[in-house]
Order: sequence, then structure tokens, then C-alpha cells
Amino acid sequence: LRLPPHLQPRPRSADGLGPRGTFVCGLRAREGWPRRCRPFAEGFCVELQGRSHLSSGLVLRWFQGHLQRCLGAVRYRLQERCRISLSACPGRPPTLHILPCSDYVCCHISMAVRLIPAIPLGDALYLTALPPEGPPDSPAPEALWGLNASRQEQRLLSWLKEQAPASSCHLKCLQILKGLRDLRGQGLEEPFCSQWRRVLSSYVLKTALFSLLLQGPLEAWDERFLVDRLEDLVLYLRNCLRKQVLMHFFLGNASLPEAVALPRFLKEATPVNLLAAFDGATLDLAAFQLINTWIQAPHIIRMYSRPQYLRPALTP
Repeated sequence: LRLPPHLQPRPRSADGLGPRGTFVCGLRAREGWPRRCRPFAEGFCVELQGRSHLSSGLVLRWFQGHLQRCLGAVRYRLQERCRISLSACPGRPPTLHILPCSDYVCCHISMAVRLIPAIPLGDALYLTALPPEGPPDSPAPEALWGLNASRQEQRLLSWLKEQAPASSCHLKCLQILKGLRDLRGQGLEEPFCSQWRRVLSSYVLKTALFSLLLQGPLEAWDERFLVDRLEDLVLYLRNCLRKQVLMHFFLGNASLPEAVALPRFLKEATPVNLLAAFDGATLDLAAFQLINTWIQAPHIIRMYSRPQYLRPALTP
């Protein structure tokens, strides 16, 4: 989303106002802009520490309203090709569900697309209207924004592709670990089931993989060492949970390869511990379940995977 021409975003860390790694978005403009832009200020801004800040909550509600109004026209134009529906929960991104219309069974594959409003900061950085999950009693939940650095992740992956063996298994390791996490979650009871998915979020798993990749020779990630590297990733993540420390990979990280150019905003940011929002007992339990999941991986896959996705057993 683009701000009005005379307004520029001024993000700063929301330390003390929300979980670590969240931001608030001030607005740079001439003096007295709220009076000249009253409709915008009243519709999208909140007062925080005596100054106007762009509200992620108000932007998200405005965004969802526009999606609902546009859905009718889109559904009418595509009604012969696919069925489209929109689901939206408070505080979560609206999700567009698409189901193709076809006579072929194999083409009835639904797709869910999360639509997340974002404000560009330049240098391929974005503030997203969905901050990382944290305590619901934060002082300014409506003003908190998350940070999206997906372009920097793509640069890092491109660099790794050039440096690692052609048959590197690092992405397969991430996919398998995500699958084991999801399968294990099916056998857990609340409230720990939700905590399990938050502690081992996809971003946490990805951060652990990136950190481990830069610690050793990339030649060791050849596909023939898949099981060994997957075990290394599980053990590395287990140790992070026990120590209650896993630092954000881009915010304030001075050990990144020079080939991966980072914007100044990321370089000068305060380092952020992704596990700081969780208590020690939760992280210890997650570490135990992670190792237990790895040890019992074949049993968990047989128990919780759908039968149609299981490969037939090989004859000894």
C-alpha cells in the first residue's frame, strides 16, 4: 500500500510497547498535517506517546472491507473457471480460497492465499499489518507492525545456491522438519498444541537453518548426507530452545556474508531474540517434544499421515 505523497513512514522499534521484533510506524510530514489530512488521520492513525502513528489494526480492517466489496465482481467474472471465497478472522490475515472448476479430478486442488497489507520502506523492506504473535495485553496492539525481509532471504538463498553443492539438501531438511512439526502437532493437546506451533513457527525453523548453514562447510549439505544434516538441524534447534536464545537472522546481525547486501535499517537495528516471548517451561517442553518427534519420526509419520499419501512398504 502506498501512503499519500506528502507522508513518509518512519519505523522504529516498539521495545516496551510490544514483543521484541515489532515496530511502530510514525509519519514524517510538515507541521499540522493531521488538520490538513483529517480524514486520513482519523481513519488510519492512533495517538501514541503524544504523536500520530499509522495503525496496523485500522489499515487491516480497511483492507478487509475493500476485499469484501471487490469479491462480488471477481467471483462473477471467474464463476465458470473457479469458485472463490474469502475468510477473515479478527486479527488474522484475510485468506482467499480458490477451487478450480474442472471435469478432471486431479484439477480439483484448492489454493489458499493469505492477503497481507504492507507498507514499503524502500530497499525491498516492508512493514506488515500483522506483527509477530505476542502477549495480548501489550500497551499498543493497534499500532504494532511486523517487518518483512523476504527479498533479503531470497538474496541469501541465491548466494547459498551458488556456494553449496548442486544437490544441496538444505531446503529438503526445512520441508521435512516442517512436516514433522505439523504431524506432531496433531497428537498434542491444548494449550501446548498452540504453543508448539508458535515456538516452532516456520520463521523460527528457517532462522535455525540459516544460522546452521553459515557455521560449517556447505559441502557437508550434499544430498547424500540428508539424514545427518537433518539431525544436526534438530539438535541445533533443541539447544536453542534449551538456552532460550535464537537471534533474528537479519536484525542487527553483523556476521552475514558480505555478498548478501543488507539495507542500513537492518544493519543498525537492535538484535532480537525470537524466543524471548516464551517462558522457560514452555521452551523446555518444546525441546523435549522436538527430540521425541525426531526419535519417533517413522512412527509419527505412519500414525498421523493420510493413507493416500503413504508410500507402499518395500518388501525386505
